[in-house]
Amino acid sequence: MSEYVPELRTVNVTRYVTPLREGGSLPAIAGADDGFLYVLKFRGAGQGMKALIAELIGGEIAKILGLKIPELVFANLDTAFGRSEPDEEIQDLLKASTGLNLALHYLSGAITFDPTVTVVDSRLASQIVWLDCLLTNVDRTARNTNMLMWHKELWLIDHGASLYFHHAWHNWEEQATRPFTMVKDHVLLPRAGELEAVDAEFKPLLTNDVIRLVVNLIPDEWLTDPAQQETPAERREVYARFLEMRLAASQNFVNGAQHARAALI
Repeated sequence: MSEYVPELRTVNVTRYVTPLREGGSLPAIAGADDGFLYVLKFRGAGQGMKALIAELIGGEIAKILGLKIPELVFANLDTAFGRSEPDEEIQDLLKASTGLNLALHYLSGAITFDPTVTVVDSRLASQIVWLDCLLTNVDRTARNTNMLMWHKELWLIDHGASLYFHHAWHNWEEQATRPFTMVKDHVLLPRAGELEAVDAEFKPLLTNDVIRLVVNLIPDEWLTDPAQQETPAERREVYARFLEMRLAASQNFVNGAQHARAALI
């Protein structure tokens, strides 16, 4: 595994191509000034900047662990962007998302992963289940797998529903060490027979220093909340401590996933 370099490019959004209406947050395919297409996640959408933070942290950790994920970039949205958009809902979303957003490189021609068509081997399934238990990602179910097949490889997308502790900050320490009960609905859980081996493989890669490199990528403006007293630095520290504590207690979520899998098979 190569050394992790914490760096995201920044692009400027130049055109709105089409909305992706599969989810409630209305992400969109958009073009940028580097000539590429991206799936753009908006700060003005449903869960706002917390979804962008979860997407950023989840995507970067997946990359560190060697899993396939489209390139993440920061995406600037100008105040004038979208004024000519005829759809009022989309126009309101664009206006609310002026500034720094997050985007994933668009994988042209990719198809949604279908577990009845593609069999994932036990090691890869265990790696993805372990990642989602760490991140408390509730959104990798048979109904919505958030995985794509592209060039015959499995790619992970959409980690915005991860880290749900940040919707209720008051008991984050307790949540950090809990098993992940929602793993029972994970689409790959029946195939995840190597969780102990993956735990031993992945934990050394996610040192406290690496976790803090990832968390330090979060822009201050995504951590500024007038309804909260904490500073961006204090909120960033909570993300780092949550992940560090969760990793230290990883046996809890590994055991929980194994018990849930045993109930299925």
